[in-house]
Amino acid sequence: MFGSIGPAELILIFVIALLVFGPKKLPEIGRSVGKALREFKKTSDEIKGRIEEEIEASELKDIGKDIRSGVNELQSGVRGIQDNIKKELTEDESGEGPKIA
Repeated sequence: MFGSIGPAELILIFVIALLVFGPKKLPEIGRSVGKALREFKKTSDEIKGRIEEEIEASELKDIGKDIRSGVNELQSGVRGIQDNIKKELTEDESGEGPKIA
């Protein structure tokens, strides 16, 4: 939680705070520091959540673009097949018959 601060460092900080602020103010300062840490953690969790939501939304937009691109390619291919079928039907009706490759 405190990174590289060990028990010895915490005791030293507590002793210095006790000397500087006195025994009557120390509990009040502890509560204030606790509240500040909780607020900081809450805010950082909210920010992290928002960032994750934005990343997910961005990924969904990219997936949507890929799907639309695939649908457009599929529609283009279907139109090409339809054009070829119409062309062959027109050639059959004109009496030329099907072309053999």
